[in-house]
Amino acid sequence: MLPKEIIAKIKRLEIRTGRMVNEIFAGQYESVFKGRGMEFDEVREYLPGDDIRSIDWNVTARTGHPHVKKFIEERELNIMLLVDLSASQRFGTRVQTKSDLTAEIAGVLSYTAIKNNDRVGLLLFTDQVEKFIPPAKGSTHLSRILREVLYAEPQSRGTNFNPALEYLNEVIKRRCIVFLLSDFHAPDFARALGVTNRRHDVIAIEIRDPREEALPAIPYWAVADLESGTSRLVPTGSKAVRKDFQKQREQERRQRADMLKKLQVDCIELQTGRSYVEPLIKFFRMRARRFH
Repeated sequence: MLPKEIIAKIKRLEIRTGRMVNEIFAGQYESVFKGRGMEFDEVREYLPGDDIRSIDWNVTARTGHPHVKKFIEERELNIMLLVDLSASQRFGTRVQTKSDLTAEIAGVLSYTAIKNNDRVGLLLFTDQVEKFIPPAKGSTHLSRILREVLYAEPQSRGTNFNPALEYLNEVIKRRCIVFLLSDFHAPDFARALGVTNRRHDVIAIEIRDPREEALPAIPYWAVADLESGTSRLVPTGSKAVRKDFQKQREQERRQRADMLKKLQVDCIELQTGRSYVEPLIKFFRMRARRFH
């Protein structure tokens, strides 16, 4: 039985995310994702006005005439939330930790999907799969997802996307929309992500804290690795040290952005202490322009 204060926090998060969805994101989700969950129906000859992205090149090459794949719309979608529970997610230097922001985003996405009569599932991971909840509907299911995201007790502290992505590919056979929520402090995962994105529609949501991008201009700053448990003093009074740190972080972000672009995985960048409303709306509008 959960303590009363924990139940109250879950309820507050439900109310906040519900209000956010009803007042701001109503209609955005449906216009972007409804109609993107499609099942293959047949192949027919290309007609003027058809989307060239739907051309079936194998049939076209075999027949000598352009053919397109025809799809029928699924009435319901499956949404999977892949949530990083590694120790680095507990970091935060403003009004919230990265894990707090992650929980709220998970709540917004879950509430939106369930409001649109879609199924939502959850996969919690560190450097291993911590918990899997199959996609389902309803307010009770929403409460369970929020409870697990907020108060799950992971067995590990590290980060590795590969086991989670491989597990998802094994257990979810039907194409779904996958939101991957993490700070992306992880070893190489490009190959596994590429395989998953070919089977599903993956959207990366990067959760950052401003202190991870720039060091403070004070004599020394204690830098801790929450996943390994090690720490060290960094001479942040040195302008060169601060500049090198920022340059390294910018390079890591560029490399990650290039990798996601190459894999055709959309990415939403969010930061603790800042509103996520504008980045999410910008993302919805971008996807709407692309698919309509």
